Amino acid sequence: MSGTVVSLRAARKARARDARRAEADANAARHGRTKVEKAREAAEAEAARRRLDGHRRDEP
Repeated sequence: MSGTVVSLRAARKARARDARRAEADANAARHGRTKVEKAREAAEAEAARRRLDGHRRDEP
C-alpha cells in the first residue's frame, strides 16, 4: 500500500473544479477582454471620431 489516504469525494470535486476552471479560462480567452482593453478601444474610437469630425467640411 502507498500509505496515502485519498478521499475519493474530494478528488472528484477537485477534478470537477479544475475542469470548470479550464472551461472558464477558454471562454475568457475567446470572449473576454479586460477593463483596460475595453477602455483603450473606446478611447481609440473616440479619438478616431474626433479626428474624422475635425476634417469635416462645412456645407454652404
